[in-house]
Amino acid sequence: MPLYISTADVDRVVASCDVTTPIGIRDHAVLLLLARLGLRAGDVSSMCLEDIDWREGTLCVRGKGRREIRLPLPQDVGEAIIDYLREARPPAACEQIFLRAVAPHRPLASATVSSIVKLALVRAGIDNAPSRGANLLRHSAATSMLRAGATLDMIGTVLRHRSVDTTDLQHLPALIERQTECHDAKDGHDDKKLTDNGNVFHGPLL
Repeated sequence: MPLYISTADVDRVVASCDVTTPIGIRDHAVLLLLARLGLRAGDVSSMCLEDIDWREGTLCVRGKGRREIRLPLPQDVGEAIIDYLREARPPAACEQIFLRAVAPHRPLASATVSSIVKLALVRAGIDNAPSRGANLLRHSAATSMLRAGATLDMIGTVLRHRSVDTTDLQHLPALIERQTECHDAKDGHDDKKLTDNGNVFHGPLL
């Protein structure tokens, strides 16, 4: 069974958010971070404003062992975060970006981030996903990168794996080879690169 869903299904998951509501605006930004950058649920829940360099268009992510890596911030992701900060984030004195929509306005827990994915899958009508948490979008991001021509080493760097041999990444080429014809027929288009929805973000400073 594949570890991922198709690019078309990922797009449906992201588009399922009602961005006319505060919760929908928040969840849209969360889903884009997971889908475009392959972040872990904990990366999103712990993300702070100081982690984003708006001028350079980068995001600092801290992995295991407090290792840090700066990732390019795609245009659509940057815009979604700004929309949340300006239109939907509760006025709470928290360092973390993403907060509960109802009082008390505490930072989202990792389990809540995964629940956002689960609910989005239901709204999108995707009932055959191999899993229903944040890791599904993480694996889907890695698969999209590989199909777009990225090497396993490149993907491992973005996903912050110490070694390709210690992850599920080594299984992706065989999975994709078996699934390519099926996915292409279903999608009707080629998968896009991880950061293909716009260029690197260069938006207004907050």
